[in-house]
Amino acid sequence: MASQELALKLQRRLQWEEAEEGRPQPAPRAFAALELESESPAWAPTACADAELSAQLTRRLDINQGTARPRRCKVFNPYTEFPEFSRRLIKDLESKFKLYDAGRDGFIDLMELKLMMEKLGAPQTHLGLKNMIKEVDEDFDGQLSFREFLLIFHKAAAGELGEDSGLMALAKLSEIDVAQEGVKGAKDFFEAKVQALSCASKFEAELKAEQDERKQEEEKRRLRQAAFRELKAAFST
Repeated sequence: MASQELALKLQRRLQWEEAEEGRPQPAPRAFAALELESESPAWAPTACADAELSAQLTRRLDINQGTARPRRCKVFNPYTEFPEFSRRLIKDLESKFKLYDAGRDGFIDLMELKLMMEKLGAPQTHLGLKNMIKEVDEDFDGQLSFREFLLIFHKAAAGELGEDSGLMALAKLSEIDVAQEGVKGAKDFFEAKVQALSCASKFEAELKAEQDERKQEEEKRRLRQAAFRELKAAFST
């Protein structure tokens, strides 16, 4: 409505100026159509909505076909996203992830996964490796991030992996008892999630234990250095 009123005002203004100059005036309907065309058309919101819906459908089609480009994710915090795992377990899994991340790029690609499974004694076919990645590949980039690596053990603890799955073989051969360390022997994963709600004090206790362990190591190092200085002074006199 506002654009139509503005067009009418401009039309009257132009007609008055042309009448002053004696020039022929354009047809009012044609001029109004021209002005309305220069303004934002009434169907613009509908066109935008159609374009957005089309983009979403295209994105969904790309995801289904496995050709979608990964989107930037939020900052990943393993301790909050996987509260059923202890800090020590997450650190052990992080060490294992870095061990097989030969490229040191924060991802385990197809070839690195191939070497990992061979070293664990459970070699997989090329198709089997691709299926392993696809099962936890949330961003469709064809490789495993640390979050997706943790997701393997998350699914193993929840009983969501088949016994003949390559991911289950990886979880079993990693020498980490996820069922014991992760969900503390809970029969049902969702029961373990309820238990995880009261893990704040446990998390703080683990963190304090790590700090105490570092302090003890620092004290031992300080004592060794002091003993070495005393021994050095004894020889130098």
